[in-house]
Amino acid sequence: MIKFERVSVMNFENAMRGARNPLNSWERSDSRMENGDFIFGENDLGLARRLAQSGSDHRKFVRQIFVSVDITAPIYWWKEYDTYKVGTVANSTSTMHKIHSKPFELDDFSHDHLTPEALDMLKVTIDGLEKIRQEYVKTKDKTLWYSMIQLLPEGYHQMRTCTMNYENLIGMYSSRKSHKLDEWHDFCDWALELPYFKDIFFDEEK
Repeated sequence: MIKFERVSVMNFENAMRGARNPLNSWERSDSRMENGDFIFGENDLGLARRLAQSGSDHRKFVRQIFVSVDITAPIYWWKEYDTYKVGTVANSTSTMHKIHSKPFELDDFSHDHLTPEALDMLKVTIDGLEKIRQEYVKTKDKTLWYSMIQLLPEGYHQMRTCTMNYENLIGMYSSRKSHKLDEWHDFCDWALELPYFKDIFFDEEK
């Protein structure tokens, strides 16, 4: 399971002005803002495609197109996402400080691919975690807190507010589009639906 919420894509206008700086070709810019949304003109979109599809040395402007998004995903997915440190920032909900703040429930964990036997095991673990949590709330015994942390399955969901740019995203897309985890396929599908992502990076005729 992976969920994307509160998505914002920013700074197209400034990024494209910068893309025209090397040749002082600002007069050819034909994009506009409409009701707060950036609308690519034909000239600017053509330039953006040529630069983006010429490789990372030529597409520096996409590093100035920023994305902010709240992602909720299981810990096992976040461990892979964390390999992308350069140019990305994330603030997460705190497992360390807030793990005891609400009852453990089945929907706090990814379980969509579990066998019936594995689902039963997870339910037993959740019941055990909840008993430990209730006792910790009463006693504040640190050994009980450690027990929750060390027993917590990797399918536990965590939400992070993430900031990245289109260069980060095309790198993730290229590396993960054929990954065995469904969450990466969902991530790549989400990226493809961001404003002008497909238009900039892919020749749709191919």
